[in-house]
Amino acid sequence: MAKPQAKFKLASGKAPVIVQILPALVRGGVERGTVEMARAIQAAGGRAVVISSGGPLVRHIERFGGKHIKLPVHVKNPLRWPGLRHQMRAILTAEDADIVHVRSRVPAWIALSVAKALRIATISTVHSRFTAKSFFKRRYNAKLLDAGQVIAISNYVHDLITSQYIGVEDRLTVVHRGVDTDVFDPAAVSQARIINFADSIALPEDVPVIMMPARASLWKGHHILLDALAKLDDMRFVCLFVGAQDGKASFVQALTAAAKSRGLEGRFRLTPVVDDMPAALMVADVVAMPSITPEPFGRVALEAQAMGRPIVAFAHGGAVESIQHGETGWLATPGDADSLAENLRIALSLKPRARKAFAAKARAHINAHFSTQRMCDETLKIYRRMLAKNQKNSAARRTT
Repeated sequence: MAKPQAKFKLASGKAPVIVQILPALVRGGVERGTVEMARAIQAAGGRAVVISSGGPLVRHIERFGGKHIKLPVHVKNPLRWPGLRHQMRAILTAEDADIVHVRSRVPAWIALSVAKALRIATISTVHSRFTAKSFFKRRYNAKLLDAGQVIAISNYVHDLITSQYIGVEDRLTVVHRGVDTDVFDPAAVSQARIINFADSIALPEDVPVIMMPARASLWKGHHILLDALAKLDDMRFVCLFVGAQDGKASFVQALTAAAKSRGLEGRFRLTPVVDDMPAALMVADVVAMPSITPEPFGRVALEAQAMGRPIVAFAHGGAVESIQHGETGWLATPGDADSLAENLRIALSLKPRARKAFAAKARAHINAHFSTQRMCDETLKIYRRMLAKNQKNSAARRTT
């Protein structure tokens, strides 16, 4: 990723300290986005600090010079929050933090009041659908909006927030999630990596591959994809449910039984989460994202398009914002297995020349609108505005 042109600079000459706080650094879009922003902060001349309960991605933070501090900011028991706030105050003071950026609700409850008491600029990012069915859940969610600036990861999330809460609009900005187009680049994936993935799952040769990369959760739509696949009984394919094998035994058993009951025996595979997703996507002829509930954004759609792979998703949530129907992917009628099957059929039937042109258009679309570089640059702009505002307020207080 290229370094941003403008460097962070405070009037005092101090490198700005940006503290991001999230529950844990495990696999996921929130976690990867945090790592990417920490790297961008360092590249821009700032100092990146991340507070979480830990996880496998900690090493990535430290690899490029960022700092990770382990604190159980994932704990949902309010009785433990006062003690955690006391520790948070000590950390933010010791690190001389200039901005606190919370990325989840529990960290918001723990950190925002502390940051405000210390007169540190605050930012939050809303990564979820942010819906509530009770007063208490609504109040719990609202804490994430109690920041000086709020980032929504899609127009869909933005609209959910403004439809439920008043007085947020002037502090709310949409910054779409991004994908690292250097990592997710067909030209950067060696044949050896592709073969290694194919061999690891004993993938049959010369059979079109439909791939659904998703965690083992019912709302992701595994079963409705099975319904659609059953309607493609005249076509050759194998469907890879990437990540489904990591689900609970009951989920795996139910999914396997459902596939067999639809006559799909021998035409599907359940695999664990894949470490080398770019290589996995290279074997896919079509990528499916049949989420029953709207995705707040849907990073799978970005990764598939960046790799030049046709993507088929339901036309709701963030998918509508990242997929250009008929141009870079297809949008099926939400919850409709017939529509999903019809669009999968179109994608599977692409001729080689059309597929090549489609891939080029999809990748260009992602490069132009949904790259990690763009996401980081837009977030850095928000950081700069908040730093300038905080410095101005500090100067005003000194003169009064």
